[in-house]
Amino acid sequence: MIQLSNIRKAYKTQLGTREVLRGIDATFLPGEKIGILGRNGAGKTTLLRLISGVEHPNSGTIERRMSVSWPLGFAGAMHYSITGADNARFIARIYEKPIQETVEFVEEFAELGEYYRLPVRTYSSGMIMRLGFALSLAVDFECYLVDEVIAVGDTRFGERCRKALAERQARSTLLLVSHIPATVQAFCTSAAVLNDGRLTRYDDLDEAIAVYQAA
Repeated sequence: MIQLSNIRKAYKTQLGTREVLRGIDATFLPGEKIGILGRNGAGKTTLLRLISGVEHPNSGTIERRMSVSWPLGFAGAMHYSITGADNARFIARIYEKPIQETVEFVEEFAELGEYYRLPVRTYSSGMIMRLGFALSLAVDFECYLVDEVIAVGDTRFGERCRKALAERQARSTLLLVSHIPATVQAFCTSAAVLNDGRLTRYDDLDEAIAVYQAA
């Protein structure tokens, strides 16, 4: 499971300190498909980054008893000075995956063409997103963290991403953040609403959506 206890996170801004998360308590169990609904700026991405370990809370504890992905598509999961292929080799070594198999999977999924063997710093933002997503899927995590920017879209690559997530739903926990109820309905069986820095969990998906839309 993943357990969050009294998680608080604040950032310093030009206008002073802004508290994004205000005492978050939550437990996510193996196999759950949970959507986290929140308006833009509510702290959804911050929450995912804390759960993944990319950032740390100002206070509170996060206990992880399952392997957790970085937020899918997160650009910080790669090294910009080396090639996409070398990033795949690095990930394979870190997670003890077959190197050649991992390199080939990432190349086929990311569809970067000749750029796959060029430094990541030469990539467009879309290419970086595709590489980050492919690197995430190359490892069999017990829990996948998905930001709304990855889960939506009408492009062919977006459709491939959705299919890949659907295939992993049967064997993995899924935490997906979005401001779009339809996205949560497509992937999740329950949801929570993040509002004013606080997270409220609902077992009934329709109830969660109704509360979110009424806020």
